[in-house]
Amino acid sequence: MAVRVMIVDDSLTVRTIFKRMVESDRNMAIAGTASSAERAIAQLRTTPADVILLDLEMPGMGGLDALPAILETAEGAQVLVVSSLTEDGAEATMAALSMGAADTMLKPRPGGFNEDYRTQLLGKIRALGSTASEAAGGAPTATERLGEETHLRSGKRPEVLAVGASTGGIHALNLMLRAIPPEFNLPILVTQHLPASFVSVFARQIETVSARRTVVAEDGTEIRPGEVVIAAGHGHMIVRRVGERLIAKVSSEPAQSGCMPSVDPMLNSLAHACGGRVLAVILSGMGRDGLSGAQDLVERGGTVFAQDADTSAVWGMPGAVAKAGLASLVAAPEALAGEIASFARLPVSR
Repeated sequence: MAVRVMIVDDSLTVRTIFKRMVESDRNMAIAGTASSAERAIAQLRTTPADVILLDLEMPGMGGLDALPAILETAEGAQVLVVSSLTEDGAEATMAALSMGAADTMLKPRPGGFNEDYRTQLLGKIRALGSTASEAAGGAPTATERLGEETHLRSGKRPEVLAVGASTGGIHALNLMLRAIPPEFNLPILVTQHLPASFVSVFARQIETVSARRTVVAEDGTEIRPGEVVIAAGHGHMIVRRVGERLIAKVSSEPAQSGCMPSVDPMLNSLAHACGGRVLAVILSGMGRDGLSGAQDLVERGGTVFAQDADTSAVWGMPGAVAKAGLASLVAAPEALAGEIASFARLPVSR
């Protein structure tokens, strides 16, 4: 079945370009186009769509204000926000991602809608549109526990919570952090696939949501209890132990996943620096980033949780660790939060 795409943008030129790009893939079809958010909502009441390309800056209601209604009306459709990389655009886009939009895509200047852009756009649409069929093909579709008796009781008591996420992960991370109780005092490290220009906005958002001091990792940043450290957009977050302290470092060495920043270097370095005393959580995301790091972590006595398919925009990253048998818990973000708090209080295994 073709992925049904709706295009919402006030520019006729942009709508026409996107329509041609989508129609160039025989596995995609245009569900409709709209020049305003109000018209999009009206169309979605009678026209189903799998993926919605949404501009945020439009006359009238605007994409951001309309997003909750679009998500409710579209009944499970994934929203791909099309944004410019200005600071104002970053603020609005991050707000949209936290509200439930699955992913973001740069809207280039005239002349930038080239073949590379088409390939990237169609790749994102394809991944977001295939979520339903992937879930139907054997992925866990409800809260499931995999090997709980073995992993949760034998894993070492963590000294760090490390979170990896990509497409759809910002909304999941927001839900999870809101549900983690204030008394939870472990350091929280986050690697989220984001453009570098979005990271400072993301950090401010996370500080508000988590009610914890949040910083962007730099060379020499100390990992402190009760604080959140975000991977910089231009490099991986690596953690080293210096005496009794854990210190962050930024690395630009290529990662196996090809992502920048990548979850794997964070988990690999933590596995060694903490002797496996790490609880990792892999949230919604495209691809398999985090799998290698999760394997290293589990081999050293660490524990891995993963978001379930039902609540993931794309069950790629969490699905990879779950299918590899590395996840001791597969659940929705709010359920993960409760288990995180409980597991952090477990006695150290002998």
